[in-house]
Order: sequence, then C-alpha cells, then structure tokens
Amino acid sequence: MDLSPGSFVHPEGVPLACLADSFSPAYVLLAVRARVLLLLFAVWFQVGVPGVLAQGGASVTLSGVVADSVSGMPLEGATVFIAGSMMGTVANAEGRFTLSNVPEGAHRLYVSMLGYEPVRKELLIRRGDELTFSFRLKPTLVEIPEVVVSDRENRRWRKRLEKFERLFIGESPAAAFTEIENPYVLDFESPRWRLIARASAPLIITNRALGYRVRFFLKEFEARGTLVRYDGEPLFEPLEPANAEEAMRWKENRRRAFYGSFRHFMLSVLADSAHEAGFRTYGRHAIGFDHWSMEKYPMPAKYLLDGDRDAPEVELDFNGVVEIVYLNEPEDKSFPNWIAARRRADRVQTSWIELTDGPTAVDQAGEVVDPYGVTVYGYFAFERVADQLPKEYRPE
Repeated sequence: MDLSPGSFVHPEGVPLACLADSFSPAYVLLAVRARVLLLLFAVWFQVGVPGVLAQGGASVTLSGVVADSVSGMPLEGATVFIAGSMMGTVANAEGRFTLSNVPEGAHRLYVSMLGYEPVRKELLIRRGDELTFSFRLKPTLVEIPEVVVSDRENRRWRKRLEKFERLFIGESPAAAFTEIENPYVLDFESPRWRLIARASAPLIITNRALGYRVRFFLKEFEARGTLVRYDGEPLFEPLEPANAEEAMRWKENRRRAFYGSFRHFMLSVLADSAHEAGFRTYGRHAIGFDHWSMEKYPMPAKYLLDGDRDAPEVELDFNGVVEIVYLNEPEDKSFPNWIAARRRADRVQTSWIELTDGPTAVDQAGEVVDPYGVTVYGYFAFERVADQLPKEYRPE
C-alpha cells in the first residue's frame, strides 16, 4: 500500500506529508517485532494486476430469527452481519432478519445484541443454498466499572487509550484520519507490562481516509512487549461523500490500500498470479540477523497452498518463514520511523509471515479463517485497522 506524500490523497484535498514518526489483517496474530527488521530490496517495477480478482459468482439469501434463549422473546434490534463485510442488517420487531446477495464461499455470520453473548457461525455457502437460522442468545451480565466520569479523563486512562489507538488503529498516514468515536466504552488493564483492552459495546470507528464507518465488535486485545494480538468482527458502512471530489479521493485511497495488502497477496496466490501482480516470495529458516536466518531461497507462491484452489477453503501450509516483496509500490515514507530505522533510502514493501500453529485455512476472499492462524511482520504489520477494507472490496 502506497500512502506516501503525493500519492495518498488527504481528506482535505492536499498531498499528505509524513504524519507518523515511527502494527495486518485484524483476523491474524499480529507481531510488531518488525521494528528491528529492515527491508532488503530497493527495486520497483510496474507489473499488471490480474483481473481475476474481481468478485463474482452466485449469491444466496440468508434469513432467520433471533430470540432470547430464556424467555423465547424476539430480540428486536439484534445486529446480524457477515464479518468483515458491508453485508449487515438488524432484526425487526418479530426478531426476523434477511441478508441478501451473500456470495458463495466461506463466511462467518455474527449475531450480537447488547446484554447477550454474541454468536459466531461458520458458513460454507454453495450455489443454490437456501439457509434459514434460528438463533437463541444467552443473556449475560454487562459489567460496568465502578468509576465516575472524571476518572475516565484521568491521565492513566488517556495514556492507555493513546497506546491502544496506536497499536490498534495503526501509525500509517490513514490512521491520522481514523477516529474511535466512542472510546469511553473501553476499559484497560496493564498487568506485568501488558496492555489488555475490553469494550462494553462495539467500537464506532470513522475512517475519513477511506470513507467508511466501522462497527468493530472487539473480542479481545492484548499487547505484550513487541507482540500485539487482537480478535474481533468489523462491519463496514460506506460514508456519504460531501461531493464528487471527496468520492474520487476515497476511491483512489481504497485502491491504494488494497494493492500490496495481505488480502491482495492471498487473492493473487489463490489465482496463481502472484508474480504477475508484483509479488516475489522467498523461503527463510527464521527471522533474525544471524547468517542461518538470513539465508533465503526463491519460493514460488503457488507452493504455499495445499489442495484445490477452487474449494471454499484452501490450506496455507509452509515451513519456516516466507518473505514477501511487493514491487509495484515503494514503502510509505513514515515506515522507516515506525521500524526505528534512520537515513534509509526508499524501499519496496517487504513483509514476513509464519504459521502460528501449523497449516491454517484461507477462504476465497483471502481471509485466514483462524483469527490467530498467521503471524505477520514488516509492512503487513504496519497496516492495521485504519488500512482495512471490507472483504468484498475489489479495485475496478
């Protein structure tokens, strides 16, 4: 993703200068040890991106009812959506919902209501399916901390909020135009040099760089040393542009956010077109600066997957670490500060990935099914919630 000055389009319509002095997809384990990993290449080629990334195929309609598991009463206003997408709705007075035009493939259906335990259901949608659901949500106690409003404004809470925003929203240029509208729903703990965050309600995130409002249902967040991990389900809603100029800026910024991203990489691997899309992949034994870990060898991206690429889910399987170089864009100018590197020439975007606990499944939208199935480093770790796009997004 190229958000460097002159390429990223500032929401006010002027070129964006470097905003950050100095952590990828929200569904994978995120590691920020990339601060000590320097990129190794300075080559930039222009390579076309295959058109097979466009979303298509059959779609189905999902319907059902949401009710209280104890009383059986319908839960009007319950949120039902496809995780990571713009496909969402709320249950009516009878607790009924309908989701139309859901594409075939693997999805996670998420049902949430304040005061109830949320439900996640993994779906494998095939052409011709007619799916109807009956959800019974269990009431849960909503714990409200015994604090007064003034305590929320104290220095410690604000300091923890600033750290959370830096680690969760990110430090890329887009992060400067991304805001959590309701930070007061967050509570923090810091046991033994860790930062743990919990949210009593969905986080409402407005992204004025990409033109989305996101309801992020945070399940867990923990930062420990250089390791950051979080899990949750985002629901995207496009913002209404003020004018045609703003609409064009959002369109361009979304396109730049997509190219070079982890999803772009996985989609191109699924389409067996990673090389044509501008990616180069190398195998490594480990991540580090010793001779053994620095040795690398070409590894064609097609060998990262095991099984039928046309199946709803494909297995990502490899040994050691895979280094991924994206040649079509240089890294953003704020990236060297983020990894604490001084006086570096512009480099291309370089990332590293490793499997957290053996082979893991990837769906046809390029999403890792297990929230913590993959650890990412480097540029993939640099781009966080502020650079995230809905799963159905594809460049025109």
